[in-house]
Amino acid sequence: MIAKKYIEKAAAGLMILAVTLCLAAAACAEQVTAVFGGMGVKMEYETSLFDREEILSIDIRIEDEAWESLLLHAADEEYISCDVIVNGETFYNVGIRPKGNTSLSAIAADPETDRYSFKVEFDHYVEGQSCYGLDKLILNNQYADATNMKEAVIYDMYAYLGADASLYNYAKVSVNGEYWGVYLALEAVEESFLLRCYGTEDGRLYKPESVGGGMKESADAGSGGADLSYTDDSLSSYSDIWDGEVMDSSKSDHERVVKALKQVHEGTDLEQYLDVDNILKYMAVHTFSVNLDSLSGMMAHNYYLYEYEGRLNILPWDYNLSFGGMQAGENSASDVINDAVDTPFSGTQFFDALLEQEEYLEIYHEYLRQLAQEYVLGGRFLTVYEQIRSRIDELVRTDPTAFYSYEEYEAGAGMFQQTMLLRAQSICGQLDGRIPSTDEGQRENGSDLVDASKIDISVMGTFEMGGNMERNVGAQDSEPEGPGAPPDGETGELPEGFGAPPDGETGELPEGFGTLPDGETGAMPEKFAVPVMGSGMSERQQTSQNDVVKGNLLGYGICLCVILTALVIAKSYRRRRR
Repeated sequence: MIAKKYIEKAAAGLMILAVTLCLAAAACAEQVTAVFGGMGVKMEYETSLFDREEILSIDIRIEDEAWESLLLHAADEEYISCDVIVNGETFYNVGIRPKGNTSLSAIAADPETDRYSFKVEFDHYVEGQSCYGLDKLILNNQYADATNMKEAVIYDMYAYLGADASLYNYAKVSVNGEYWGVYLALEAVEESFLLRCYGTEDGRLYKPESVGGGMKESADAGSGGADLSYTDDSLSSYSDIWDGEVMDSSKSDHERVVKALKQVHEGTDLEQYLDVDNILKYMAVHTFSVNLDSLSGMMAHNYYLYEYEGRLNILPWDYNLSFGGMQAGENSASDVINDAVDTPFSGTQFFDALLEQEEYLEIYHEYLRQLAQEYVLGGRFLTVYEQIRSRIDELVRTDPTAFYSYEEYEAGAGMFQQTMLLRAQSICGQLDGRIPSTDEGQRENGSDLVDASKIDISVMGTFEMGGNMERNVGAQDSEPEGPGAPPDGETGELPEGFGAPPDGETGELPEGFGTLPDGETGAMPEKFAVPVMGSGMSERQQTSQNDVVKGNLLGYGICLCVILTALVIAKSYRRRRR
C-alpha cells in the first residue's frame, strides 16, 4: 500500500509537471529559445516602438525648474527624474540626461539653441522598469544634418543586410505637452539590445573613445586602443577601451579582448576571434556611408565593441555626419561619391586582415553590391525616402527648435537623394573594375570617377571642429533671395515628392543611370525583397520568430516526454498489480 501511494503520487506529480511545462513553454517561448541556443529574443518593443508604421509620441513631464536646470547644466550629463508618456502610456520616475560629444559642447556654447540629444533610461531610478522591454531609449537631435534622414537611412541599410544594429523610428517629442521637436529615436546598445540580438545579456560591451588618436601611422606608438590596432600584450595600452566599458568588466575580460586583437592583427583564426559575417556587413554599410566621424577618418570612436567568450563584434553608432558632414570644406563632393571601397578605414588596421583574404573580400564586395544595386538602384531607398518624407515633413515644418529652416530641409533632403544614387553608381563601377577601388588607384587615375560636380555636400549640413555648424543653404551673413533659398538660385521645390537638383535640373536621372552593369534591370531578386518601413518583418525579426517557433516545439517536446514517462510508470504499476 505504501508503494502504491508513492507511485501514484509520482505519476500525478509528473503529470502536473508536464502540464506546467506546457504552459511555461507557451508563455516563455522566447526565453526557452535563448536557453537552448536561439540567436535572439523577440522583444515587445520591436513592434510597440520601432515598427515605423507610425512615429512615436513622447511627452516628457518634468517640473519647469528641473527642465531649465537640465538644459543649463547639460555639459554635466547628469540624470534627473521625470515622467515620460510614450504613445499614451506613462512611465514614472524615469532618468533623462543630455547626450553627445562635440555636438553637445557646440550646443552648450550656442546661446540660440537648447536642442540637445537625450538618453531616456527607464530603469535608472526604478530597478527593472522598462518600456515594453527596452531599458534605454536614445533621442537624437540630428545635429548638423539638414536632411533629417541620413542616420535613419543608414540604420535601414543595416537592417536590409540583417546586421546587428539598433532599431530606429522618428519621434514627436514634447515637454509638458508642448511640441519640442522631431527626433530620431534609437534603441540604445545595452542589455535589451544584447538580449534581442543574441539571446543573452552576457558578454562585455565597450564604447571606446579617443578623438584624434586613430591614425594608422600612429598605431605602433599606441593610441589607447580605441583604434582597435594591436600594439602589445600590456592591458594598459588599451585604456581607452576599458574606460569606455558599458557594463562592468574584469582583468580576465580585458585579456580576452587583447588576445583577440592580437590574433586579428596576425590574421589567424579569424572565425574564432571575430563575428566575421556581421563585421563584413558593418564594413559594407559603413563604407557606403562615408562617415569620417569614426574609424573611417581621424576619429577612433562612434562604435561599440562587443566581446563574448573571446569573440569580437563591431556595432554601429552615430551617423548624422556621414556623407561628408564632417568638415566638408576639406572633402570635395567627388571624395564622398567616389570614396574608395577597398581602402575605407584610414583610422585603423583592424579590418585589414579581412580585406586581405580573398574569401572575405568577396563577401564584403557582395554586401556592397546588394546595397548599391538592390537597395539604392533597385528602389528600396526611394521607397524609404518617400515614407520618411510623408511622416516627418509637417513635423519639420512646425519644429520650434529645428537647426534648419523647412526650405533648407527640403534642399538638403533632395541633395541627399542625389548623393545616394551617385554613391551607388560609383560603388557599382568600383566593384566592376571600371573605377579604381583604392585611394592610390584613384590618385593615379581619376578620369573614370563618377561626376559629382552637381553635388554640394554642404547643403546637407556640415559640422566644423571649431564648433560652428554651417547652415549652408542661405548665407548667414547676407539674406539670400527668398528666405532659406538654396545656393545659385535653386528653387528647392520637390517634383513628385523629391528635392530639386542644383542649377534648376528636373531631378530626372540621366539615361541609363539606374541601369546596372551587363544589362541588369535593377529589380530586386525575390530573396532580397524585404519589407520596407512598417510593413511586415525584417530579416532579423523573421529569424527571431522562427527561433521562437523552434522554442515552442522544443518546449512541447519536453512536455510530451514527461507525459509519456508518467503514463509508462502508471501502466507498469497497473500491470504489476494484476
